[in-house]
Amino acid sequence: MKITLITFLTLVLAAVVGQAQPRELGLRLEGYKYPYPVAYMKTTVQGQAVEIAYMDVKPNQGNGQTVVLMHGKNFPAAYWEGVINVLVKDGYRVIAPDALGFGKSSKPTLQYSFSLLALLTRQLLDTLSIDKVSIIAHSTGGMLGARFTLSYPGRVDKLLLEDPIGLEDWRSKGVPYRKIDEWYKEERNASYDKVVNYQKDYYPEWKEAYRKWADIQYGPLMGKGAQQYAMVSALTYDMIFTQPVIYELKHIEVPVLLIVGREDHTKIARGAPKGVTDKLGHYKELGKKVAARIPDCRLIEYKGVGHIPHLQIPQRFYKDVLDFLSR
Repeated sequence: MKITLITFLTLVLAAVVGQAQPRELGLRLEGYKYPYPVAYMKTTVQGQAVEIAYMDVKPNQGNGQTVVLMHGKNFPAAYWEGVINVLVKDGYRVIAPDALGFGKSSKPTLQYSFSLLALLTRQLLDTLSIDKVSIIAHSTGGMLGARFTLSYPGRVDKLLLEDPIGLEDWRSKGVPYRKIDEWYKEERNASYDKVVNYQKDYYPEWKEAYRKWADIQYGPLMGKGAQQYAMVSALTYDMIFTQPVIYELKHIEVPVLLIVGREDHTKIARGAPKGVTDKLGHYKELGKKVAARIPDCRLIEYKGVGHIPHLQIPQRFYKDVLDFLSR
């Protein structure tokens, strides 16, 4: 069978275009399979029945220690796959939840707070009969990890913060408050290209392998639950903006490892003038300032790395994680 050059190029172009298009996902990421089986904890929050999704991965030969992984805002717990594999191989039991309002967990419209998410995490650990854990927390998860540690210090052995946000109070720096309605409108009207470009800012060098996370972020906006998804995203943006943890980090008493990519510039500064936004999100400066606030904190800075070290330089990240946990 002969294939003309034009036909061949058409097929190639179609394949490339097809790869660049996200697929519709449900409100709770129905249609996307996690790397490990997902279980659910049922509970009630503000009068609503909800489910907290989580992966509970146990090693063949355990070392008696458990690690909880806390994800960022625009990522499901599934992006921890590589970290889970390494930890389990080293003997750790790993709990990787989707916080309420994220991933495969329920997405109710209610008042979100990091204190609520921390309480639900504690409830999950109680359900699993797990007393003490170490925490690895990324981005928005870093805010939750800090809040959990401050709320339940007796439950935490060690805390690893990977490029956490909330390290500066954007309000006090001149970023204006936005109504939830504004966040909702922006999320509802987001295009696929806008989501991809937003995620591109996480990395100094973009790789197509990272696109899958933009696809997962955008997928629910293509489905029947798009309005609910956008509203919950707006509510959690409000939570992040109004509940910085920077003022309380000095009260953390457990050992902390703070890992930051020096090229990270993540911030929430919608509506602020350029003169304000240019001064925010400089992790090469924030890392040192924040490490000095925490009584028992070690800082690791990665040159040439952005917001997600465990995806950009996984092997280096794994080594530093295991070294910290084994001390």
